[in-house]
Amino acid sequence: MALAAVGALALGGTPAAPASADAPAARPSAVPAAPPGFTTTWSDDFEGPANSALDTGAWRYDTGEGWTFGTGEIETMTDSTQNVYTDGNGHLVLKALHDGSDPDTGWTSGRVETQADGFGALPGGVVRMEASIQQPDVTADNGAGYWPAFWMLGAPLRTGVTWPGSGEVDILEDINGRSSTFGTLHCGVSPGGPCNESTGVGSGERPCAGCQTGYHTYAVEIDRSTSPEQIRWYLDGDNYYTLSSADIDQAAWSNAVDHSFYIIFDLAIGGAFPAAYGGGPNAATVSGGQLNVDYVAVYNKPPADDRGENIAQGKPTTASSAESDQFPASNATDGDITTRWSSEFSDPQWLQVDLGQSYDLSRATLIWEAAAASAYEIQTSDDGNNWRTITTNNNSPQDIQDLTLNGSGRYVRVNATGRVSEWGDSLYELRLYGTPSGG
Repeated sequence: MALAAVGALALGGTPAAPASADAPAARPSAVPAAPPGFTTTWSDDFEGPANSALDTGAWRYDTGEGWTFGTGEIETMTDSTQNVYTDGNGHLVLKALHDGSDPDTGWTSGRVETQADGFGALPGGVVRMEASIQQPDVTADNGAGYWPAFWMLGAPLRTGVTWPGSGEVDILEDINGRSSTFGTLHCGVSPGGPCNESTGVGSGERPCAGCQTGYHTYAVEIDRSTSPEQIRWYLDGDNYYTLSSADIDQAAWSNAVDHSFYIIFDLAIGGAFPAAYGGGPNAATVSGGQLNVDYVAVYNKPPADDRGENIAQGKPTTASSAESDQFPASNATDGDITTRWSSEFSDPQWLQVDLGQSYDLSRATLIWEAAAASAYEIQTSDDGNNWRTITTNNNSPQDIQDLTLNGSGRYVRVNATGRVSEWGDSLYELRLYGTPSGG
């Protein structure tokens, strides 16, 4: 969510024609199947009972006074079902409510983010984040100060890497009921830097006809299969803006983009961005505007190389320790990007998988939580007791690792010797690829 005093600056990148005003509103009854070449990594269609709180296994509430977010907002974010709830018809609702006669005080609203922060593109792959959303049904006459957003922050932010260097991608922002949308990347340093902070670089304001009154799809793709890499923004399937890594300092791009993210929905009131467009709120601003979300989904396209089956998935997995029963070793090989193994808070720690027979290993993918190992070895063994190291990696501390291997064994161990954070080594997925030895 842009820490912007003005709208996001269009710097470089490739604009496309805005979405047609006649584009159909999208409100599918179920999460759409993955686009061609992609698979569904995670989704939520918010099928909870009416007026129910969110599943805190999947979501966390960001509560507190709006000014603490650094954007000048004036609302207080709560976890009350008055402000954040499922409506019983398959929607997440974030509702802004006003109490009193002073438009500058008395606002409450909602902000939520995913517990999981492992959503990203592998080197050579693509990730797509998409949601079907109805913006608050307000107008420029009664919506001054409204600031709905669908966005994501870089996972390294959760372990102390500062904003904006840790990265932020804004998929949808609208302000003041203007029937528009902005797509923005934040990176580098603030103020100034390669992303012109705190404004960011992006599409600028684009028309979004009917987005206050109907459901439309908003999506972003991070494409690491192209050179230079790209971020593409979509409204109802139309690619309306593309930003290339060639347009940004390469180190700043890599630090902001080439890692995992977590997803955020929020409905802010007031702040620098609405103010830059004559915002408010003011005496005419209506209470009760809602950001309605029909579904959110993450889709991934793998790298083009034919690596075959993940031979680690579902295989017996053990570890040196676990932070708690909630984070067992088996979570790292269950194929679910939202579950994880987390160790005790000390070094060294290890996680190992029994492949059931010996394999000649060609590749390993490790997707870490923000609390990653800062250094680790991948080791193999024929008997589970005598180990040989086939590769080492110093994360430093990127959280998506895709490594070429040259070794064999029935047992494979990730031997973590250092940690990025004060917490344990936390691994969402260990994927291994290879062929049976002697096959």
